[in-house]
Amino acid sequence: MTIFAIESSCDDTAAAVVSDGRKVLSSVVASQVFRHVEFGGVVPEIAGRMHCEAISGVAQEALDRAGLNIQDVDAIAVTAYPGLIGSLLVGVNFAKGLAMTSGKPLVPVHHLRGHIAANYISHPELEPPFLCLVVSGGHSHIVEVKDYTDMKIIGRTRDDAAGEAFDKTARTMGLPYPGGVHMDKLAENGNPDAFTFPVPKVSGSPYDFSFSGLKTAVINTIHNMQQKGIEIPREDMAASVRQSVVNILTDRFMLAARDTGHKRLVLAGGVSANSLLRRRMSEICESNGLELYYPELSLCGDNAAMIGAQGYYELLCGNTADMSLNAHAERSIE
Repeated sequence: MTIFAIESSCDDTAAAVVSDGRKVLSSVVASQVFRHVEFGGVVPEIAGRMHCEAISGVAQEALDRAGLNIQDVDAIAVTAYPGLIGSLLVGVNFAKGLAMTSGKPLVPVHHLRGHIAANYISHPELEPPFLCLVVSGGHSHIVEVKDYTDMKIIGRTRDDAAGEAFDKTARTMGLPYPGGVHMDKLAENGNPDAFTFPVPKVSGSPYDFSFSGLKTAVINTIHNMQQKGIEIPREDMAASVRQSVVNILTDRFMLAARDTGHKRLVLAGGVSANSLLRRRMSEICESNGLELYYPELSLCGDNAAMIGAQGYYELLCGNTADMSLNAHAERSIE
């Protein structure tokens, strides 16, 4: 079964053709980083307008690369939630137009479910059930994936996401957008024990995260050093922040794995590309006899291939929509 997929939840306009939820026939991503870099982050109105400009060409290129036309696919999947509402609406309305004119089923997909499904492409042998740590610029969740479309949140951030902590720290340090990538590169040459930051915990919720206090502590440390004329050792700062965030993520995730009894663990989302998170989780899982899966780097960020992969399983479960489908800025993965 062949799925044509569209993703436009933030600042990447993407389209892909995916076969049976596992094989990518084509994947095209038009990045807007070059436009948003001057603002130090995504400007929603600009993102929405650029999606409008790019989506037709990106969709056609994805079909051309796969050697297909819209009548050759079995369904049209689209990211409908969550994300920037203006960006989501571009993709949803474009997909609705394609579905109406082609007569193909319309399949709404949750963005975070798509990130999890990226692992089905990188690891065709992977099947539920498993426990997944979903970490990105806007989300930090521990999700129990019982089946392809049956998921339960057992841990989540109470305020900022892990990626937000990376990005805001990077911006304060004067690093270009997107900050997380540059932080990771700098950290490889730094001393992770140069700075000590707080480890916030959520009372009564051992699997939940809180990165707001950590982010504030880091920013205050940087500002205090700047005010005193002290040069910031950027490599050491990046390494210390990265270690703090990764320690929090891995500690909560492994506690949840131990308490739930899951032996198969999965990473997903943009922050799953973080090199220390990958190394640390690989070491922990190897020493504890656990299976670990994470997507290849090209599938960690936003892309339509992951939406096509999850769209396949949503379609099998009959999760389709009619022309009343609307985008939503927030929606639970459950």
